[in-house]
Amino acid sequence: MAMRHFVTGGAGFIGSHLVDRLLRDGEDEVTVYDNLSSGKEEFLKHNLGNRRFRFVKADLLDPPALKEALRGHDLVHHLAANPDIRLGTAVPETDLRQGTLATFNLLEAMRATGARRLAFSSSSVVYGEAARIPTPEDYGPLVPISLYAAAKLGAEGLITAYCHSFDMQCWIFRFANVIGSRSTHGVIFDFINKLRRNPSELEILGNGRQSKAYLTVSDCVDAMLFVIGAAKETVNICNLGCEDQVNVARIAEMVREEMGLPGARFRFTGGERGWKGDVRAMLLSIDRLKALGWRPTTTSEQAVRLAVRAGLGKGA
Repeated sequence: MAMRHFVTGGAGFIGSHLVDRLLRDGEDEVTVYDNLSSGKEEFLKHNLGNRRFRFVKADLLDPPALKEALRGHDLVHHLAANPDIRLGTAVPETDLRQGTLATFNLLEAMRATGARRLAFSSSSVVYGEAARIPTPEDYGPLVPISLYAAAKLGAEGLITAYCHSFDMQCWIFRFANVIGSRSTHGVIFDFINKLRRNPSELEILGNGRQSKAYLTVSDCVDAMLFVIGAAKETVNICNLGCEDQVNVARIAEMVREEMGLPGARFRFTGGERGWKGDVRAMLLSIDRLKALGWRPTTTSEQAVRLAVRAGLGKGA
């Protein structure tokens, strides 16, 4: 039976890949709701002629527009958010408005229109500087160190409360670092652009030893849809990642290799973090994900290599 999907942030990096996947498989209909503050209409232009696709340019902070657009949908995929963690220190209200308040508005619109199923894109950053690595979903206490992380955790709390208060069901995905084509921010994006501007030197924030797990965007979308089909509780919280890490210095080496710039020098700015709010080490436990029956197709290093090539136009 065909479903009607409502995707907030569907013109963004992960959102646009999710839209492509939903339209590719079966006869489901997809509505994208995006204000294009960080998303790009060009990521969706190949779907504009599809009768099963609709794009609504509007803001989650506009409740009447949101409620009207949401009517009649079966499953909401909530990916809209400020994508730049560093922006929170410059404009502190950004994540409150685009994260927590936007999520509240969406939940209220769902309550008003009868939508009962929500898949939320959260993040590994809700764990803060976890003392237990790999970090499982039941780790606590959760102590965010960035405003972005605080907004994600606040949104998680609102979502679980609405599920128990108003008979909704949710899937909360805590992502590792998701990378690949259409990415508009992040370490790989930054390194490529820095070396294009100055092929002789690459500035690396911090000491280069920050170590994290990386997941391809195709694996991310595949895992999201798999978990929605496999996990049946009222509240389903699941880490999405892989089982190894790669550090920033190694990513810089791979970017330098793929760009053919062996002479480019690395200049580290120093310190254990790239910026305030940067988690120094992240590796998620994916035991719950594996128990459901899903595993990633690449290691972190393989994912980075593919993403670098995609960023340089060498692959999908």
